[in-house]
Amino acid sequence: MSADDFPWDRTDRRILDLLQQDGKLSNQEVAERVNLSPSPCLRRIRRLEEAGVIRQYVALLEPRKLGLGLLAFATVRLEKQAEAPRRSPIDAFRAAVQSWPEVVACYAMTGEMDYLLRVQAKDLEHYSRFVLDHLLRHPAVVDVKSSFALERIKDTTALPLPA
Repeated sequence: MSADDFPWDRTDRRILDLLQQDGKLSNQEVAERVNLSPSPCLRRIRRLEEAGVIRQYVALLEPRKLGLGLLAFATVRLEKQAEAPRRSPIDAFRAAVQSWPEVVACYAMTGEMDYLLRVQAKDLEHYSRFVLDHLLRHPAVVDVKSSFALERIKDTTALPLPA
């Protein structure tokens, strides 16, 4: 079911907005804030979950409190052809990315580079080891360019909800 097919209403959007701000809210708390009784509220939340609108519930951790003070963005260009590969360079790279805990997000991109990685590391030395030991050693990787976040201006997981 796509967002266009979903029977959105104002109450659904209010529920989604509340849960995006605080996923730990109880059904009772959500129900009170959207002026529903708990049973209809829970049915709406379950419907949103079943439709895949609510993908998952998570705890968002503060990287600096965990000693991960360096946020880097790496753009990666891959080799397009390989000699009689068992699997394509793209498939091999995608599988490798899943095993690298430093990579917290990976996007296939248009333009000069093939992938954009968001990498959380302890410090520059940790990031350098990651690039040298993993990224640049991967046989499909041809080029890596890094940029470092100087300051976090906005960092949200909340999505804009359709009207």
